Amino acid sequence: MTTPMPVDFPDFAKGAVNLASGRLGAIGLFTTDEFFAPVSRMLSDDPAVFIADKYDDHGKWMDGWESRRKRVPGHDHAVIRLAMPGRIAGFDVDTSYFTGNYPPHCSIEAAFVEDGDPVEETVWTEILPKSPLGPSAHHYLQPAEADRATVFTHLRLHIYPDGGIARLRVYGSAYFDWSKVGPDEEVDLAYIFGGAHSLAWSDAHYGHPDRILAPGRGVNMGDGWETARRRGPGHDWTIIKLGHAGEIRRVEVDTAHFKGNFPDRCALFGAYLPDHSGPFTPEEIAASEQWQPILDEAKLQMDHIHSFSGEAVKAIGPVTHVRYCMYPDGGTSRLRLFGTKA
Repeated sequence: MTTPMPVDFPDFAKGAVNLASGRLGAIGLFTTDEFFAPVSRMLSDDPAVFIADKYDDHGKWMDGWESRRKRVPGHDHAVIRLAMPGRIAGFDVDTSYFTGNYPPHCSIEAAFVEDGDPVEETVWTEILPKSPLGPSAHHYLQPAEADRATVFTHLRLHIYPDGGIARLRVYGSAYFDWSKVGPDEEVDLAYIFGGAHSLAWSDAHYGHPDRILAPGRGVNMGDGWETARRRGPGHDWTIIKLGHAGEIRRVEVDTAHFKGNFPDRCALFGAYLPDHSGPFTPEEIAASEQWQPILDEAKLQMDHIHSFSGEAVKAIGPVTHVRYCMYPDGGTSRLRLFGTKA
């Protein structure tokens, strides 16, 4: 259930959304070959595993996408629909546990398709040139700066000539056309598809805080943000950048599936930082403890949707960032911050 962060996690991935998250809706549309393992496994949100004695009808079970040994000219590729339109900051092409069967090289093309999926006439742009890969390793790779500013909806991952990729992570930010939202229209400002994402957190032992921004209700206890048991003073928190600056009028905290591990209380603070982009420094995180309260500490219960509105939600004006706190620790399935854009 845990998603440990590699020690050499690059800056471009910090505070970014995985646009190729299978949990958020990314899917493999096509592959030239997935004989040994389907491309859907490559989009799993969980770290790859190796099970030594696990085999299936096709041979050794591998946790990723794996094609057959190619005996003819050419190479394999897969087409992926991202979970949401977005700008791509960088990739993690992960070949974990693929030691004698990793592809020596990969490249990535991208396309923007406004409606539906790519067709034969779709124009693809190479955003990652042919790059070397090694055995059982994370490969952090970035597109050129101009490509990082472009919105894409689909990827075409090429592997040369064949082999297996354990995971493809596509780090970036969601794109949403906020001009289509009216000034009086109530929206969830903390919706991940609207561009909201977590920038910092105290602990993500059992789940990344971005999970509380996902669509729908959590499907199980793993589909939420859960921290380790706190054995000292303090409390757990996460800082979230909203999809758009706005005024929060209603707060919804869902503890679905968290029964013996829901937080005793929660609170919400906000700040208007329109010029701030990227991760927070330790000093900025410390300063967030002084942000204006939106929701005072409120008692929570297990497996329940808690709705706060009216006088319980303080009108502090537009905010761009919020600090959601759990006292002292535990798990939250979803956080909804309903309001209007500023």
